[in-house]
Amino acid sequence: MFLSLQHVTVRHLQHIIFQDLSFQVNKGEQWALVGESGSGKTSLLQAIAGKLNVTGGQIDYGFYHEFLQTQAITDPFFTFKDLIAEVGQKHSFRNFSSNTSTFYYQQRYHAADAEDAPTVEDYLASVDTPLDRTSDWSLSQVIEVFQLEKLLPKELIKLSNGETKRLLFAAALLRHPKLLLLDMPLTGLDVTTREDFHRILAQIAASGITIIMATAEQEIPDFVTHVATLRQGNLISAQPKEAYQPDLAGAASGASVDVAALQNLLSGEALPVFETMVGLKEVSVQYGEKKVLDKVSWHVAQGERWAVLGPNGAGKTTLLSLLNGDNPQAFSKDITLFDRKRGTGETIWDIKKKIGFVSPELFQYFPYQQTCLQVVESGLYDTLGLFRKSDPQNAARARQWLDLFGIAQEAGKSLRLASASTQRLCLLARALIKHPPLLILDEPCQGMDAQQQHRFKQIIEALCANSATTLLYVTHYLQEIPDCVTRVLQLEQGRAQEKV
Repeated sequence: MFLSLQHVTVRHLQHIIFQDLSFQVNKGEQWALVGESGSGKTSLLQAIAGKLNVTGGQIDYGFYHEFLQTQAITDPFFTFKDLIAEVGQKHSFRNFSSNTSTFYYQQRYHAADAEDAPTVEDYLASVDTPLDRTSDWSLSQVIEVFQLEKLLPKELIKLSNGETKRLLFAAALLRHPKLLLLDMPLTGLDVTTREDFHRILAQIAASGITIIMATAEQEIPDFVTHVATLRQGNLISAQPKEAYQPDLAGAASGASVDVAALQNLLSGEALPVFETMVGLKEVSVQYGEKKVLDKVSWHVAQGERWAVLGPNGAGKTTLLSLLNGDNPQAFSKDITLFDRKRGTGETIWDIKKKIGFVSPELFQYFPYQQTCLQVVESGLYDTLGLFRKSDPQNAARARQWLDLFGIAQEAGKSLRLASASTQRLCLLARALIKHPPLLILDEPCQGMDAQQQHRFKQIIEALCANSATTLLYVTHYLQEIPDCVTRVLQLEQGRAQEKV
């Protein structure tokens, strides 16, 4: 027995997450946790990691007891937690100036503040290994396997999603864990990078580390030996992978979107008319020796729906930052938004009020102290949270959007306590609530289960069918792209070309 949960009850604040749950992992087994969003996958990982309050039953860390029998431990504070490493859906990077100062949303675009962020080399050097244990995963080994050599001098705030994932894995392995807990580790990675991570995960498992990972049903890696299915805080099944049958039929099931309700939400002011929504002429962006965008020219007319595609690090995030008002380099480039050239007197708020935007970076850095309802209402004011008295009419409108996404019951819940998928849906509703002329969706379906993805796709299809909203849609999963998308911009190493 490697790990055993025996009839456990797990609480968080006043909420019971699991009751009478039993789950066992034996030596040599590698587990995938699957289930719809909010089923308890992340909570189970946190309970195993000792981060949630177990009020009934017990968790037996067999690997910890075995380790104590074979090692002379003199540290009185050494616990099972020192043998566990985690890679979650969000990082917790800190600035140099204050170890309690977390990164903020636009930090990468402000030179002085970006320099306050540690480099990859600094971060790896700071990893705390509780004991001087032998391991296959030395510093030189993780740098080689995760291709970090060229990234060592790079500030953490400037890492792409794929680069951040590689660093988090490297840091986790430097802790020389017996158990590695992974929460949706492949989210946001392009096809090639996902394939690389499948190979690396198999290498980690082969090195003697046990892995328990929350993942989507369609992304269970080959090295996994067993699959556990959760539903509403209950363990429905736990079995060898060869006996597992995914619920593929659930992908296209669930309630249909209330199109009449959506039309009612869109029935306010008509969208203003523009000839050029987005215009770029020979736009280049360079950081140090790295050319992120290389002479990109692009024209988007009102009502067009584009997919923006490309591998991790191709320049997609930088391109979008020039459009949504986050990147100050936009003022020195030949960029036109809403028929007006950037840098001709418009304010950042003039731009943001016409754009609905969501991205993995917004999910990472959005303040989550407020309720889901307040987060959605804040989209009407283009602020990262509600910093004025709530308007009853706007609050009612925000609640309608939550209902459209099927999460109205979460309206009064703190965003902090909501599941990751609910947090993402709130940010999507926040982007849509003001019915913007331009909608920029950067990996909008990250962390959603199949039914949520299907519902969201229906909403976007209905939105495009009932309005002149211009859509820019970024994803690494081609099956996510709504049918209303008819044009494609492909980015490769900072260069762009239109594809049919």
